[in-house]
Amino acid sequence: MLSGISRRGVVLCKSCCRQYSVVGLDPVSEMRSVPASIVLPSYHRNGIPPPRLPTVDIKSKDEISRLREAGHITGGILDKVMNMVQVGITTDELDRYAHDQIVSQAAYPAPLNYRGYPKSICTSVNNVLCHGIPNSRQLQDGDIISIDVSIFYKGVFGDCCSTKVVGQGDSTVHELTKVTRDSTLAAIETCKPGVRLCAVGNTISDYAEKAGFSICKEFIGHGIGSYFHGLPEVYHYSNSHGPTLRPGMVFTIEPILMEGRDRMSILADGWTAVSADSKRAAQFEHTILITDNEPEILSPHR
Repeated sequence: MLSGISRRGVVLCKSCCRQYSVVGLDPVSEMRSVPASIVLPSYHRNGIPPPRLPTVDIKSKDEISRLREAGHITGGILDKVMNMVQVGITTDELDRYAHDQIVSQAAYPAPLNYRGYPKSICTSVNNVLCHGIPNSRQLQDGDIISIDVSIFYKGVFGDCCSTKVVGQGDSTVHELTKVTRDSTLAAIETCKPGVRLCAVGNTISDYAEKAGFSICKEFIGHGIGSYFHGLPEVYHYSNSHGPTLRPGMVFTIEPILMEGRDRMSILADGWTAVSADSKRAAQFEHTILITDNEPEILSPHR
């Protein structure tokens, strides 16, 4: 996994002699509009979400039903967008496609104007950890892209993310993608009543450490419901924090695994989080429900 940075922002992977481009900021198109018939979240005009609840809430049967519906729509759209990923397509084109798919389901693209975010999905390529803003850059052979789709539907939010290698890619990036996915699913399996939430981070850490990857500590999973982000806070690294899980809790698990060191910075747009050493990252996310028995994935996707 050792690498060196060559001229023109290209990283050469010494273990496999392939290369990938270091991603920065490219031109961004105008914010897209939504039909007047779409039910809008409270922040759609001023970008300011309401204060989060002070405690972890237990969802009612009605809330769970709506969250399940929103999650299934979100996961289905994510799969469609991931199928669009190919060499030569721009992330702005992916955003346009996702936006149209979301509003066709009578849903609102949750990132749109959330704290001023200008697009409908997040597209994070190569050294971008998360919150990459879709733009005019074309995807290249060997890129890795994480796509985060979230919606507001029937008064609740759905949220999920997946990562895909564009074209062939090298052995390291395929392993990074696989370990990120596998660790997320393994962490989900631990989420049963009576278990401490810290089991999530401890499980993901075991996977990452064995594979030689690091975990981004700055971004965490979160409670979700009628609000986009709330309690509990879900740490993806080894820890001893968090409540004991109870039926009716709903939250996301969304680790970012990094090829290099666990160091990051935010670019000038105020959103795009990048690795400090320009190495690559992958993210995988599900929204889950704690039941009386096994956890339920509310946002099924590939």
